[in-house]
Amino acid sequence: MADIEGELTVFDPRGAVEAARVAPAQRPAALAALRLGILDNTKWNANRLLRKTAELLEERYGVGPVAYYKKESFSKSADPALVAEIAANNDVVLTAIGD
Repeated sequence: MADIEGELTVFDPRGAVEAARVAPAQRPAALAALRLGILDNTKWNANRLLRKTAELLEERYGVGPVAYYKKESFSKSADPALVAEIAANNDVVLTAIGD
């Protein structure tokens, strides 16, 4: 769309993104004996990918125990109560899309 002076006005389809900066979580020095939470987002193949990854983490790095959780839907954020439960009962958490 040209304006009166013949210049082109371009609109960014992404819109304005407003987000607070959040520092990444501190990484553990080792995975051995850490409680691992697995969050299945219900996307196709996510459960399969997560279970296999958890197996490998147990075998190779000694993580455990492993607790499994499931979101209501991949298109929605996890319920805050579920997030609080996962945070309270696990040392590290793994999630994946699986597509």
